[in-house]
Amino acid sequence: MDKTFRIVLILFGLLAVSLIGVLIYSIQNLQRAKKSAEWVNHTHAYMAEIGATVAASSSADGALHAYLLSNSPAQEVAFQHAFADLAEHLEFAQALAGADPDETARLTELADALLARADRARRLLAAARAGDRADVQAQLRSDPEGADLEVTRLAQRIISRQQDLLRERDRIAFEQDLQARTTLYVSAGLNLLVLIAAGWFIRDDLQARKRETELLARANEDLEARVRARTAELAQRNNELRSENLESRWKAEALDHQLRYNQLIIASVASPVVVITRALNISRLNPATERLAGRTATELVDQPLSDLVLVTGEGDSSAPLDPVETALRVGQDLIDQAATVKTAQGSTLPVLLSLYPLRDQDHIVGGVVTLRITSR
Repeated sequence: MDKTFRIVLILFGLLAVSLIGVLIYSIQNLQRAKKSAEWVNHTHAYMAEIGATVAASSSADGALHAYLLSNSPAQEVAFQHAFADLAEHLEFAQALAGADPDETARLTELADALLARADRARRLLAAARAGDRADVQAQLRSDPEGADLEVTRLAQRIISRQQDLLRERDRIAFEQDLQARTTLYVSAGLNLLVLIAAGWFIRDDLQARKRETELLARANEDLEARVRARTAELAQRNNELRSENLESRWKAEALDHQLRYNQLIIASVASPVVVITRALNISRLNPATERLAGRTATELVDQPLSDLVLVTGEGDSSAPLDPVETALRVGQDLIDQAATVKTAQGSTLPVLLSLYPLRDQDHIVGGVVTLRITSR
């Protein structure tokens, strides 16, 4: 079963890899097609600007000659617009040529030829405005033959090169398209084979599952008998656990009662009693201590014992160590140690302090302090 699942998983993994590969290839092919279309549009725009430049040059020459013959202001405006269009188309063509060195060189030759024609036009225009008709006629006669044809030839060479590039790009696009179709057909065939193989393994797995289901049904009958026997054992064990839980609850209640009784015992003692921790902090005290100090248990609990009782000699640098701390550390009783109790009014009362350490197994966890008032 596990083997079949792994095989099917591998087959679908191959199918996923194939589909992802086809998707990536298709996306790349679309990107190439987009870039190719952009390049083709750019090339056609460049060719159109070259053609428009030649047309604008011819139109400018025609308008200039018409102006020279008629000296009409309308014709002057016409050839000025024609030369402005020529400059605009040439500028656009240079921008579309980009950084291609070959194309830039060819376009530079065309621009030089157009600039020569523009210089000739400026000279003719200057002579015409000066009224020197003889100079105008001389410049027209000296114009080299085929100057217009040279501009057309240079433009046609640029256009021919771009047409060759377009044909080469069409050939590459056709080969890429053929390669893409072949890849898609091969991928589709492989995916179909993978699906057929996966279907066969799934069919075989279903038949194996059917046989295992029949075996499992027979095994379930034996299991039910075992479950019934085990249920009876668990029921008996549950009854035993209930008895144990009941005993544990009784023990917890007894311990709670014992703690409450201990508290009642401490509270019922007439003499002041204070329970302290190992760190000499007050953890419990009885009402007699509250009456003696004039302070409540809330104010004294968790406070140091020294806030309530000051052993005589404590605070004097020449005196020995605190006898309460020493007795609690070594685990010995301290009987009738002279001390004073600090009251809420700021006065002190002389008392005799006794300490009885509290032990938990072999560890000292605190102590019980009793106070006995003495006369002043």
